[in-house]
Amino acid sequence: MMDLESAKNTAYDRSVIVKAMAHPTRLLVMDVLTQGERCVNELTNLAGCDVTTLSKHLALMRRAGLLQCEKRGVSVFYQIACPCFLEFFRCIDLIKLNQSLQQRCEAC
Repeated sequence: MMDLESAKNTAYDRSVIVKAMAHPTRLLVMDVLTQGERCVNELTNLAGCDVTTLSKHLALMRRAGLLQCEKRGVSVFYQIACPCFLEFFRCIDLIKLNQSLQQRCEAC
């Protein structure tokens, strides 16, 4: 069993990671990266924002440990740091589906 101080530290550490995902652009980037690594230019086009804005999102996500990057020539490629992230998305999608089904049942 975890003591209270350890539980608080764990909760804080988790909140940093969740906050780093808590933006639609960041979630889009993570979703795209579940399909494989991408360079910054590709991610910028997909996200529909400028390079400066996307770079800030990517840096925050890297600091939180969500992404890894590798510079190749003049391009920087990003990938998900933890492959189990896809399971997290599946869990979120299941929660959303369950909410949708409950709303339909209550409306009947």
